[in-house]
Amino acid sequence: MSEPRAVTTTTTPPWRAGLLLATLAVIGVGLLAGVHELTAERIAAQERATLLQRLDEVLPADWYDNDLLADVVIVEAPEALGHDRPIHVYRARRGGHPVAAILEVIAPDGYNGDIALLMGVTLEGTVTGVRVVRHRETPGLGDPIETARSDWTLGFDGRSLGDPPAERWTVRKDGGAFDQFTGATITPRAVTRALARALAWFAAQDATLFDRKANDDGID
Repeated sequence: MSEPRAVTTTTTPPWRAGLLLATLAVIGVGLLAGVHELTAERIAAQERATLLQRLDEVLPADWYDNDLLADVVIVEAPEALGHDRPIHVYRARRGGHPVAAILEVIAPDGYNGDIALLMGVTLEGTVTGVRVVRHRETPGLGDPIETARSDWTLGFDGRSLGDPPAERWTVRKDGGAFDQFTGATITPRAVTRALARALAWFAAQDATLFDRKANDDGID
């Protein structure tokens, strides 16, 4: 009767197993970094396209020939603008000459908090367009500030602090020139007064706003 054959067991050295795990980890991190970079670039491009579309809604693209996203300054004027958040001012030029600006406007006293808007305004102080970009107002009551819901914001087109006079830049319930919504006064009041403050601030800047160096932390 033959004797049983000895079974030889091969054991992987611990250092080799560790090296394998480390290699797999490096490969995994590299793949994740690559995917993140591609995704980040795609998201940034989409955000840029969305912002440009919004800017074109408040200021026609044929008014200017410069890059609005590069010609931007960030300002802080809490007393004049009614809030302490810095805002972007996109400066429109044609042939190197200032023609208009697009202001980020924050109405801090909406029914449910801040209402973020974009307003285009000529050097003479005439509104070229207004769009709401973010809000938390009550659906069905405050959301007519969205152009998808109503044309209320279009009522600011072509207006200025002289048309109507500054004291009438509020809703009709307060003696102003602008309509409120049925069952909702706080939202349109907040928007209208915020726009008036922004127009007054812009008028006080004169041409100095266009002479400032563009912010390095503007939109790339």
